[in-house]
Amino acid sequence: MIAKWVKVRVKPDMRQKFLDAIEVDALGSEQDEPGCVRFNVLQDDADENVYYFYEVYRDEAAVAAHRAAPHYAVWKAAADTLEGPTERVECTAVFPSDEAYWTRNK
Repeated sequence: MIAKWVKVRVKPDMRQKFLDAIEVDALGSEQDEPGCVRFNVLQDDADENVYYFYEVYRDEAAVAAHRAAPHYAVWKAAADTLEGPTERVECTAVFPSDEAYWTRNK
């Protein structure tokens, strides 16, 4: 399992455009991509313009499928809503390591 932690800063005047686009991507990822087992969007408690994405994919093929999906294109089209660099961390899931745990509700 591949986990991704992404941090973005949103331009305050474009927050709603950002939220609309990331909702399409997050929901589409979990509903339409068998290889995406989690896509959470979180808002920072200290800064309403900072958001985090927590994404979990089965493997690199699932990540590639995500980037080719129509809902990802919606998200990419909203890139102008972001301010400053995007921070990304990629990890390998250690616990739980059982794929059945991650995919039980798919």
